[in-house]
This record gives sequence, C-alpha cells and structure tokens, in this order.
Amino acid sequence: MLRSLDKMGELQKINNALTKDILPIYYYAMGKNIGFNNEQYLEEQTSYILERVKLYNNKLYLEFGGKLLFDYHAARVLPGYDPNVKIRLLQKLKDKAAILLCIYAGDIERKKLRADFGITYDVDALKMIDEIKEYGLQILGIVITRFNNQPVVRLFKNKLERRGVKVYTHQFTKGYPTDIDLIISKEGYGANEYIPADKPLIIVSGPGPGSGKLATCLSQMYHDHKKGIKSGYSKFETFPIWDLPLKHPVNIAYEAATADLGDFNVIDPFHLEAYGKTTVNYNRDVEIFPVLERILERLTSSSPPYKSPTDMGVNRASCGIMDDEIVKEAACQEVIRRFYRYSCEYAMGFCEKDTVERAKLLMENLNLKPENRRVVGPAEQAARDAEKKKKGDKGIFCGAAIELKDGSIIKGSNSPLMHAASSLVLKAIKELAGIPKKIPLLSRNIIESIGSMKKDVLHSKSISLDLEEILISLSISAATNPAVQVALSKLTELRDCEVHMTHIPTPGDEAGLKRLGVNLTSHPNFSSKNLFFHR
Repeated sequence: MLRSLDKMGELQKINNALTKDILPIYYYAMGKNIGFNNEQYLEEQTSYILERVKLYNNKLYLEFGGKLLFDYHAARVLPGYDPNVKIRLLQKLKDKAAILLCIYAGDIERKKLRADFGITYDVDALKMIDEIKEYGLQILGIVITRFNNQPVVRLFKNKLERRGVKVYTHQFTKGYPTDIDLIISKEGYGANEYIPADKPLIIVSGPGPGSGKLATCLSQMYHDHKKGIKSGYSKFETFPIWDLPLKHPVNIAYEAATADLGDFNVIDPFHLEAYGKTTVNYNRDVEIFPVLERILERLTSSSPPYKSPTDMGVNRASCGIMDDEIVKEAACQEVIRRFYRYSCEYAMGFCEKDTVERAKLLMENLNLKPENRRVVGPAEQAARDAEKKKKGDKGIFCGAAIELKDGSIIKGSNSPLMHAASSLVLKAIKELAGIPKKIPLLSRNIIESIGSMKKDVLHSKSISLDLEEILISLSISAATNPAVQVALSKLTELRDCEVHMTHIPTPGDEAGLKRLGVNLTSHPNFSSKNLFFHR
C-alpha cells in the first residue's frame, strides 16, 4: 500500500524525471531557495569529462565516488541539486559510456546498510542495476571485490548470474600498497579477470565507499597495458569540492557525512608544491597518491600523468553553485543532522563514541548548536506538553515537529491511540489541506478497531498505531471520505520537510517517514524500555 502511495507522490517526478524546467518550478512551488544550477553544472561537467577521455586515446576508466543515484546528501547541501544529476550526466554520454558496478564482498557478508533507504548494499546493487537499465545505459556487469569464496557472497553471485547479470570476482591485490612489482604482475592485478569493454568511457561505481573501485580501474588498465591498449584513470568525486575553501561548510558537511570512516579534508600538498595553488582533497587520496603515481607511471609507460590528487579529479561542482550563502546555510543544517544521526547510531550500537565526538566537534567549528535546527525546540515542547496533559502517567512521552515549506511548524505527540510520528503527519496534512483542527481524519472507532485487532488477533503488546499503519488506514478511508482524500494528496508536500523527534522512531514510523521523504533527526532516546520491539 505504501508503495502505491509513493508512486502517487513526487518520488518519480522529482528523482527520476527531472528536467531543467521541472526542478526550478518544484523548488519555487515548495518555497525553497535554490543555490545550485543543474544545467550549468551538466554542461561544464560533460565537457570536462570528454576532454579527459580524449587525453587517453578514447579509453578512460572513471571512478565514480559517492552515490551514482539518489545522492540526497548533495541535494541537501546544494539546494536545487538534482539527486540524479549524475545519471543525467551519463545519459548525455550514453553513446560513449558503459557502467561497471563494484561491491565489496565484506559488505555483502556483514549486510552493510545504505542508511537513506534502509536496505543492504547487495540489495542496493540490484536496485541500481534496474534503475540504470531504465535510463538506457549499458551495464558491463558486477565486480565482487576482495572475494574469498564466502558462502553468503556465493549465493549473491549465483542469484545475479541466474538472472542474466555478468559477475566477475577480484581477489585482494597481493603486495598492495607497498610492493609495486608484485602489484603490477600476474599475481597482482593480473590475477583478476579482464572485463571487455568497447566504449571509450568506463564508469566504475559502487553502492558505497571501500567498494574496490580504484583497484578495479587499475586492474583493467594492467590488462589493457598487456594488450597494447593505451588507457587512463580519473576520479569523479563530488565532495570535498576542491576549489572551495577547506573550512567551507559544504566541505565540513562532507567530513560530517564520513565521520564514521575517519575521513577528513586536507590541503593537497602535491598540488600546492606543483602549481602554488591551494586546493582541497581528502586524506585517503592524499595518503595513497605517491603509490598511485608510481602504479600509473608503470601502467602508462610514460611520465606520471598527474602531479597531484586534485589533477586526477574531474569534479566541476563549484560551477553549479549560484548562491553561496544559501549553500552555506544548507550545509550547516546537514552538519547538525549528521550529529543527531551518529548520536542515535551510537545509542543503537552501530558506531563508536569517537564518531559522535567528531561530528560534535565539526558542529562546534561552525559555531552551531543542536537548537539551531528549528524543529528541535518545538519537538521538545510537544513532549513536555503531552506530559503535562497526562500528569501522573509513568509512560514515555514522545514529541515531534515538522517545518512546512512556508516556514510554519506543526507539532505532534504520542498517545494511547497513535505514535508521535502518526499524530504529526495527520496534523501536517490537515494544515496543508485547510481542514479545521476539530475535524478528525480518522474516526476514533476506526483507530480503536485496528488497535483491538492488534491486541486480540495479532497479540501485539502495543495498540498505538505507527505511521505505516496510519497511512494505510488513511488510504482506505479516502475511498469514502472526500476530506481524507484531499488530505492524503498533501502527503507529497511533506517531501524534503525538516522533522525532529524526541525519541528514536520505531521501525514502522521510520519506514513511513522515509517513504514520505522528510529529513528526519531524533534525540538518542528509545521510545520503550523494552529491548525487543514487538508490534
């Protein structure tokens, strides 16, 4: 049911079919300021990549860092940025480009999650294949990197192959990163299977960092070199933006986004020495550059093609920035969101304390406080108001707040009948639909009937309805109630709104809020004292 609601909304309209006309109209209609011009960026970026392809005799392996599809981090810090602008870029180059997807075997084995969708990396890889095909782009196959014949990974490989997807496995590169002779040998890159490609531009991407993209590019170059084919390597990485200041909020937001990895931005010392110009890169690229420089020199049989990590990049994101002040403010808000996210992940055992401390330090470096997020205070007030109404009740009181596109803030709280997220969304769509507060969208009888079913039939310990249950109830009621139908149509206007909750959302609330596309944060508090969540 929620999938059908999703299709009714703007997910496809905004994320899959944005054009130069739709995006500005969308942001204007939603009351959002635009700080980024996609068309200007696309034109500049396309031209720059094609120049790099020509430099290497029309055979370039381009490592695509970050998210190839649905780059919501970029969309949040660069207001106006199309989350799928990269795939639009590749559409412009589709006659020249083919895509190779990499996934690290260890990420499959430990079921690593892509947080924005709440799906594992292997599932995300399947999703990427489907979506890339929809855009009419060629996929060469999937490369499982650092493959060690793990049982779970073998099952994933079998699943793909039996659905007609080509799968290649690469081992850990012997000798890497110190023994160059071993790396560039039959036992090193030569041990990996060669992936034939007849297009001049090979995009090497993956669901996340550490996917083995660089090793795949270099392995392919090794085989090309042995075959007498001249090929090259470049890197496409949106963040950090190399020609923005080191302490620009956009670049600090990238550090916040990778605080769990320990990444941090630095001035590129190689570029400074070679050209006398200050540029920004991140620590891992700078640290590995001397090794990479030597490998590329051997694989191209010529003097080093690049003098710095910055030289390797083809990122032109700064060309799309129209309003630096809008971008700065958006990036500051992203830093605060990341702090809350890591705080919750620490509470749930998903990250270490130093990750939270790192995110907090980055926030303080920008003179930011949690309360600079406008929805935090109202959410806390909603929880206090609920506690006052139920004086003497020993339950946990959860508050939630949403900032609508016009800047107004709506509050909600939990009750015996529904969760705080459910209350919040109902109030928000009533406000957007102009329905008086006294008119309920769902009758008490319907809510209590569902609660009774949960208790008496499904044996749930809680009869309070979460957001997923409320949305399904609304969709059913809309068939006979015109007011609910109008309110339901307003759900799409919640996309990209800011939401904060005083407690970590339950699975049903989190799933519902993700499908609505809000930017959610919460305090690192649990909504129940129970260790196991039982619906």
